[in-house]
Amino acid sequence: MTRDLSIPLPSPQTVFPGAAAQKWNADRTRKTPIAAPEPERIGPFTKLQWAGAVIVGGAGLLFAAGMAVLFVRWFLSLPFMVDFVHTYPGQYPLPEGAPVGFPAWLQWQHFFNVFFMVLIIRTGLTVRREKRPTVFWSPKTNPKRKISLTLWFHQSLDILWLVNGAIFVILLLATGQWMRIIPTSWEVIPNAITAALKYVSLDWPTEDGWVNYNSLQQLAYFATVFIAAPLAAITGVRMSGVWPKNAKRLSKAYPVEAARAVHFPVMLYFVLFIIVHVTLVLATGALRNLNHMYGGSDEVNWVGFWIFIASLVVIAIAWVAARPLVLAPIARLFGKVSGR
Repeated sequence: MTRDLSIPLPSPQTVFPGAAAQKWNADRTRKTPIAAPEPERIGPFTKLQWAGAVIVGGAGLLFAAGMAVLFVRWFLSLPFMVDFVHTYPGQYPLPEGAPVGFPAWLQWQHFFNVFFMVLIIRTGLTVRREKRPTVFWSPKTNPKRKISLTLWFHQSLDILWLVNGAIFVILLLATGQWMRIIPTSWEVIPNAITAALKYVSLDWPTEDGWVNYNSLQQLAYFATVFIAAPLAAITGVRMSGVWPKNAKRLSKAYPVEAARAVHFPVMLYFVLFIIVHVTLVLATGALRNLNHMYGGSDEVNWVGFWIFIASLVVIAIAWVAARPLVLAPIARLFGKVSGR
């Protein structure tokens, strides 16, 4: 007598192939395979995919960099480029009376600028990804207006950074230091081309920042101080509560969307500038370069290095301390802090 296989067994099954392989339905008459767990993703890729992308991408960049070095070295060996480099060696003489060295005020300005910029970048990124703030700040004059405590700290740092920048520009113009970072000749362009090619070829231009920057450095510092910084300030003001809400014509002429479209790329420029700047400072004579800006001397010793390390410690402490527990008491001095 054959048994009807569609009828379940009279007693429950006690041995199963394992939960990872298959599972019973609610009526215990059929079993369906269990899908493999989805691997954890970081953004669009899994950890393994990210590792592969980093390895392959890094190898590709390394190969491209090697080819660029070889190509530029060949290019610089051509007769017309030999003449070009001889005519434009990478820098041009500064005007007569240009100052030499870095005064104490410039060293302090440099520290404060780095201090504020690092914290501004950190808080700016936090504001972008902060979906549901837990702590808010309201001004004393308008308790109904609320912004996140992180945004308040970001805008407060912006104000301090702007004050520091205004003092820097005034002293720069008053002491003649402006001649070091503002081009005074059209020769800056061909000299900057030479400097850029030398950097790519790894036969880097001679560094003597105590007396004169090369032309590529000069253009980079000029763009940072007189183009990127004003753009960050102008777009930041448009996005802040300082902007008059009732100025409809002005707001229409300068929409907030345009400010946002510029503000973030400018921040990325500052990040890139800091990375490249620090890399070249350390790679082209670290002790001497750090002594220029932190030790106020053209000597090669460890004074500037240890002052630089101390400044990094101060910045790190501020980075860690920039949290509601520390910021709230300070923010209460200028307004009201609440949980919602």
